Amino acid sequence: MPRELITRAGRIVVKVGSSSLTGADGDLDLAAIDRLVGAIAARRAAGAQVVLVSSGAIAAGLNPLGLSRRPRDLATQQAAAAVGQGALVAAYTAAFADHGARVGQVLLTEMDVTRRSHYVNARRTLVRLLHLGVVPVVNENDSVATQEIRFGDNDRLAALVAHLVKADALVLLSDVDAVYDGPPTRPGARRIPVVASPADLEGIVVAGSGSSVGTGGMTTKLEAARIAAGAGIPAVVTSAALAGEVLAGEEVGTLFTAAPVRPRGRLLWLQHASDAKGQLVLDAGAVAAVVQRRTSLLPAGIVAVSGSFDEGDAVDVADEAGRVVGRGLVNYASTELPAMLGKSTRQLGEALGEHYRRVVIHRDDLALL
Repeated sequence: MPRELITRAGRIVVKVGSSSLTGADGDLDLAAIDRLVGAIAARRAAGAQVVLVSSGAIAAGLNPLGLSRRPRDLATQQAAAAVGQGALVAAYTAAFADHGARVGQVLLTEMDVTRRSHYVNARRTLVRLLHLGVVPVVNENDSVATQEIRFGDNDRLAALVAHLVKADALVLLSDVDAVYDGPPTRPGARRIPVVASPADLEGIVVAGSGSSVGTGGMTTKLEAARIAAGAGIPAVVTSAALAGEVLAGEEVGTLFTAAPVRPRGRLLWLQHASDAKGQLVLDAGAVAAVVQRRTSLLPAGIVAVSGSFDEGDAVDVADEAGRVVGRGLVNYASTELPAMLGKSTRQLGEALGEHYRRVVIHRDDLALL
């Protein structure tokens, strides 16, 4: 049965949204947190390791700051997150302690997981916490993340964390119990129990952008489930009220079955967790080299540069017709590259110094799209 994919999972990532953690008054719903933690604790008692990706920091900071709804401006969002994150982790610490478990807070930004050294460090920290018997509580670092370096929603973050820790399953919890073939409130709407391919969702329109305290919605959950499934990780979309049932392998929610092969980890992050700061246009020979032969990108094959970026930023790689073929971490700033175009690394090294013998994008830092 498909749900054996969940019951057999030895390492699970569970994501819960803000609307499932707060009450009508906007405060943290401690009873809801206790129910969620109880379901996770039961699965841990059965031998599984669990990473909890939890929204709710900004929501938890609204009432203490006298705010009636999620602020629109970034500075106030950051302030609310700074106040609320402590309250959120304190609630999880107390709830898990009732089950004899400890928690560890891990806050991430896009930079933490697209740059090589940061990615390795994030994975090492999370895996070590699991081996020590700790429940990692992961959230975006909302108190410092800017619009340029944020994931945008914790559904996508959860899918990428699942791949980062090599999880066996991803569970996405919200206030909707499954994916339906129409609005769930519409009479006759039917639950979709299993999604084995994109064709299973053809013709289905999903609307909604989340609650007044969150940023997600069913659209972001479908995207996250597809990212996870495409990365070889089965995913289930259901409600927080059914957390115990889904973790026990019951036939609830919508299961997205997984692709048979997992892609390389950091390149998945580069594809889905980064926004391109610019674009490099390549000639036909360079496109063939990076796409077909999987070589590094050299300045000789670049014909145009657009955008403003620094060394280490993500940029798109396109052919001369404008078709984007990849995204990579560039080794030069946008101000340096124009003078380098069409020149070999040997020529650049002789003219400008050894520092300029580097490739523009190393093949290990280039994800094909």
